[in-house]
Amino acid sequence: MIKKVLLFIVLLLVVCVGAVLAMAMTKPNTYRVERKASIAASPATVFAQINNLHNWQQWSPWEHIDPNMTRQFSGPDAGVGAAYAWTGNDKVGAGKMTITDSQPDSKVDVQLDFIKPFQSSDHVVFDIQPSGSGTDVTWSMSGNHNMVSKVMCVFTSMDAMIGPDFERGLGTLKTVAESAPPAADSTATAAAAPAAKKK
Repeated sequence: MIKKVLLFIVLLLVVCVGAVLAMAMTKPNTYRVERKASIAASPATVFAQINNLHNWQQWSPWEHIDPNMTRQFSGPDAGVGAAYAWTGNDKVGAGKMTITDSQPDSKVDVQLDFIKPFQSSDHVVFDIQPSGSGTDVTWSMSGNHNMVSKVMCVFTSMDAMIGPDFERGLGTLKTVAESAPPAADSTATAAAAPAAKKK
């Protein structure tokens, strides 16, 4: 009798696993998560908080999950080539992010590479646009689904997993940017540089 019960349990588990895998195969191959916020600060001030990875410790939603997390910066302090690697507990894992494109006061692109708890590469974009006397910021992340993430999405979605973190991060970014000293207009500085060289 016990053997029959055990056999039934094993068969039931096999069927359940098979059903989950079958459902996972129907999930899309790519994903995109996006959140927006309006900030009462200039695009230059908001851009300065995002473009310099050292500033992320003030507003990133993942910075204070693990108080023992280690950080390593490389490359320039800000802009293209600036990189930040981290290693922490199971909640934050390990990975690295690198700024791959930086458009003064308007856009920052980041290559996000996770190492633990699983490997993946994702594309993060901060779109920064003037809105009245303030700024509208759109934080998005997109990437490819592997089998592990497809299985996870049988039970939840990437939007449900990451979206609340984006909302919390944007809320903190709003607080930080609105209380920060106004930054100089990066586009004006960049335009003035070539003119100064001609003199």
